Amino acid sequence: MLVTGGWPINTELETRLLAKESAALASSIYIVARKIKREKTAFYNDVKQELKTHLIQKLDRLWDEGISAADFFISAIGASIEIFGKYEKILDFEGNQIKADKLLDEVRKIVTDYAVRKILHNGFSEDISDLTRFYVLFRFNFGNARIHFDEAKKIALGCNIDLSLEWDRRGFIKKQAEFIKVLGPQERKLEEIEDTKELIDVLHKTLLLWEKGRKDEYLTLLKETGFGKSDAFYRVAQAISEVLPKDDKEKKLLDGFLTGRERIKEEIIEEKPKEKQRRLF
Repeated sequence: MLVTGGWPINTELETRLLAKESAALASSIYIVARKIKREKTAFYNDVKQELKTHLIQKLDRLWDEGISAADFFISAIGASIEIFGKYEKILDFEGNQIKADKLLDEVRKIVTDYAVRKILHNGFSEDISDLTRFYVLFRFNFGNARIHFDEAKKIALGCNIDLSLEWDRRGFIKKQAEFIKVLGPQERKLEEIEDTKELIDVLHKTLLLWEKGRKDEYLTLLKETGFGKSDAFYRVAQAISEVLPKDDKEKKLLDGFLTGRERIKEEIIEEKPKEKQRRLF
């Protein structure tokens, strides 16, 4: 719905669960159009900084109002037009015109980074990979529900992920008809989680080994990947646990594992006498 003249409009944006394991977005999107005086040109680097400053202010308000999921990203795109629309042309330093798709890519990056920082309580966003960012955002917005491909794609684009390249791998992203499902550790087989340095895969493998009581194996895994001493690793695990319901199997695994996190760190740092002895001989 397009409204001219600058009249204020109230709208309700909500995500609703259609079934126990599926989610769909029910949104009303409104645009308020005002005639503005446009400047002829601007340089991309300047616009990026202006955009970031403007978006952070808008995103703070949206976050405080409880707007989440795809609505959060769509609202951010609307806010970004307030900056893009000020200029007839946006150029790089070589004089090339910046197209809308590149500008939207920049918006997705800003919004994704903002959301991940909030979910992780203002920390470690830059320390985690794109796949892990996607996992955290998906769990935060949709829990264990499966969602329509189009909605999952919006989150994936903000994380620089092409979903079609991921669901055929033996990873945590699966396509079920027109839906996307993000698997938890309890839905994966230990032997199918390949040797990887991807944080979320290492976390899943660790949880499965922890559940089976195979302590030496998960300590070795955490030591070899470096995640055992990584604050980002434990912060991600904690953040995922916080957004899942109490009776969720993944949450129970996470909470059980996190209970002993300090001891795990100590055991990884400490060198066992047998390991010292082997090196001596």
